[in-house]
Amino acid sequence: MKYEFPKGFWWGAATSGPQSEGRFHKRHKSVFDEWYDRDPKAFFDQVGPNVASNFYNDYEADIRLMKEAGLQSVRTSIQWTRLIADFETAETDSEAVRFYNNVIDCFLANGIRPVMNLHHFDLPVELLEKYGGWTSKHVADLFAKFAARCFELFGDRVKDWTTFNEPMVIVEGEYLYEFHYPLEVDGKKALQALYNINLASAKAIEAFRASTCKQQGGRIGIVINLTPAYPRSDAEADVRAAQFAETFKNRSFLDPAVRGTFPKELVGTLATDGVLWESTPEEDAIIKENTVDFLGVNFYQPFRAKARETALAADTWLPEKYFEPYEMPGRRMNPYRGWEIYPQALYDIAINVRDNYGNIPWYVSENGMGVEGEEKFRDENDQIADDYRIDFIKEHLAELHKGIAEGSNCFGYHLWTPIDCWSWSNAYKNRYGLIAIDDLVTQKKSLKKSAYFFKKLAEENGF
Repeated sequence: MKYEFPKGFWWGAATSGPQSEGRFHKRHKSVFDEWYDRDPKAFFDQVGPNVASNFYNDYEADIRLMKEAGLQSVRTSIQWTRLIADFETAETDSEAVRFYNNVIDCFLANGIRPVMNLHHFDLPVELLEKYGGWTSKHVADLFAKFAARCFELFGDRVKDWTTFNEPMVIVEGEYLYEFHYPLEVDGKKALQALYNINLASAKAIEAFRASTCKQQGGRIGIVINLTPAYPRSDAEADVRAAQFAETFKNRSFLDPAVRGTFPKELVGTLATDGVLWESTPEEDAIIKENTVDFLGVNFYQPFRAKARETALAADTWLPEKYFEPYEMPGRRMNPYRGWEIYPQALYDIAINVRDNYGNIPWYVSENGMGVEGEEKFRDENDQIADDYRIDFIKEHLAELHKGIAEGSNCFGYHLWTPIDCWSWSNAYKNRYGLIAIDDLVTQKKSLKKSAYFFKKLAEENGF
């Protein structure tokens, strides 16, 4: 079967500033920079973000490689910790302005559409230590100032913006499950951060619409990681458990971003539990009035839930009060990442967006397969023969195509990631790129077999 995609469909890939640039000439530390400086042993092979994939120094050559891989659009991010010299005034660092201008111009010169994100887990540690990070409304205001500066500096060339990448991961990682610095477990803080990030996103959108970006043909969205929740069985208790998991994990950001309101059932439950965030009617109105123009959806794995079989023993509020994760027998796994592979969920997402979110324009902003030890898959030409990645892409695109054929308003597909990148505490353990970093010391890079597949995919607008 030939899968053809709509005319003008985006074929691209996604990365981020903190995962690609390195810390060269960066004035401030992010929370991950701070964590690495404090505890390098928490990172795989003790590899931190200091060099990453050296994009800061190699961006011209890297972007040429991206062009060779057929990428027509690339999402990356502008680092708050790099661009801004003074967080209170949003005064900029001139070297950072030069760098991002050069990167944007280089993308455009190579025929690649730059998509710019404003926050990719890289909160300035100074704002965590001084104000409490995303638990602070003041930090939301400072983020809006940073966003406004970005629109002013780069909005003449960048037409596609997003406010946050995977905001739920910030909430879960920093305040629920201890996989992002500051490694706290505090349900009340988590929920306040959840609200404040929604507010920060809305304030950034408000700043965007007050700028000249809209008149210059720009639009703004958000990138949300969706993990559709499926119940263990049709039993009422399992269905209720999956519904709460869906509401908390997915709708906490999806509903405010697109509808401008939080799910009533979530608000009611949190109020009953005594952990509802603090907010004002004025803040709620900002969220209501500043919804997104489009949606980015990161999809890697589903979530399977069952009713709790034992009461949750916890010293703080956790969403697992209302469900337990369920490991479905026979599920297909990526053994390197420990994630279930379930392409059908991408079809379910497409239909959900169509039916429940006004069929808003959306695109797959991340999808990909991380594999450890890819060097063992080199062929006789010393190229990484990552057929498993090609198959993964095809399977997911087949399900996406089905959703588009049934009317879902999807306009693109971005793979994670163009070049093997530094991946938080996992560092370079699992590789995701179309382009390999063959040697972390020399930063030698080469196209994998999947890059040639992707180039043909983009040229033919299908497979």
